Amino acid sequence: MDTYLAILEKELRQAMGCTEPAASALAGAKAAELLGMLPTSLEVITSRDMVKNAMGVGLPNCSLKGIQAAVALGACGSHVEKGLSILSELTAEQIDHARSMPVSLTIQSNVPALYIKVVARHLDAQAVAVISGEHDRFSYLEKDGQVLLNLAVEACGTALDTEDERTLGSASLAQLLAYVEQAPQEALDLVLQAKQTNLAIARHALDHQYGLNVGRIASEAIGSEPKTLDQAFSLGAAMAAAASDARMDGCPMPVIINSGSGNQGITLTVPIAVMGEYLQSDDDKLGRALLLSQLVGLSLTARKNRLSALCGAFTASIATACALVYLLDGTLEEMDRAFNTMVGNLTGIICDGAKMTCALKIYSCVEAANLACKLAFRGYSPGNESGIVGKTSRESMDFLSRISHEGMEETDKTILSIMLGKQS
Repeated sequence: MDTYLAILEKELRQAMGCTEPAASALAGAKAAELLGMLPTSLEVITSRDMVKNAMGVGLPNCSLKGIQAAVALGACGSHVEKGLSILSELTAEQIDHARSMPVSLTIQSNVPALYIKVVARHLDAQAVAVISGEHDRFSYLEKDGQVLLNLAVEACGTALDTEDERTLGSASLAQLLAYVEQAPQEALDLVLQAKQTNLAIARHALDHQYGLNVGRIASEAIGSEPKTLDQAFSLGAAMAAAASDARMDGCPMPVIINSGSGNQGITLTVPIAVMGEYLQSDDDKLGRALLLSQLVGLSLTARKNRLSALCGAFTASIATACALVYLLDGTLEEMDRAFNTMVGNLTGIICDGAKMTCALKIYSCVEAANLACKLAFRGYSPGNESGIVGKTSRESMDFLSRISHEGMEETDKTILSIMLGKQS
């Protein structure tokens, strides 16, 4: 069995809009489906991380925002079978019902980061749906007191099974590169399709107004056709930011996610696609570069909390740097340098939820990846005397894991306290 291919097939999924609101809408839809009628009220019990990542992001096809609105939209007429694309189609009636639906919210502390429970009520009837561990994994279902499904809440805390998490969480850059160089066509086809989907929303965003317009403005001096290698580097960063501009502002176009995150999926595909077009790389070379980025991104996620306070665009852009080196015919040694340069540069960028400034972070992180790539080819990278940088990428991976698990817990609490304080 090809373990890496199986993991990629599970992880590289299509989603519409930000994944935390999509998961929330999915839980709302399932609770209403079990209830068998339109609820008269909804109760949401969830983690601080779910609230943080849904608070400031636009929802597709409407002007509503936040986790309560997402749950209400799901409960007022969305279809569970659409999965994480559940908000791809909304009716005016559905939006009106969601606006007027009473939805209470409780933040629970003793649950996994990825956890949402929705209780749907109509008179004396009640139904419960819980999503946890994965964005589309139902772990508990109940109808009028009868338990229909009861699974472990955490599911390893990620969208990966235990063995898959262990495989990725222990993999070195050298091991991932070895797989990439002999990977089957099925794996290449999967990442090339992800590239096409994510490049489509990036191109669309260059011609439309979304969010802070980070990508549109950053690309103005270059245009859509880079004429030099430096322009190709910069256009990749701008187009990745543009895709995030659109996605965070509720653009109704799909994205292929990585690690449960559309922004990470964008970061891991769009810059490499832009560079591949400039270099006129064939599908085999480009596919293997994309495969490397996806696998390194998943490996870093397996080493940290999926909804960590450590920004996912940063960890994804480490993988982007490695893939850019690969695409430019660099060696493992040069990838190792680029990896450590990223760790020495941007570690500590916080995740303060999904919102329009994610595009800024993606742009900054990809530009840092570009610089790390350039330095690597000149033979430069920080040594292990530099703060948290390890002797090798493998050691730096372990240090990043410690920062995510040991160092970010109190930071995460402080971030949400600030965000909720602003609302009140």
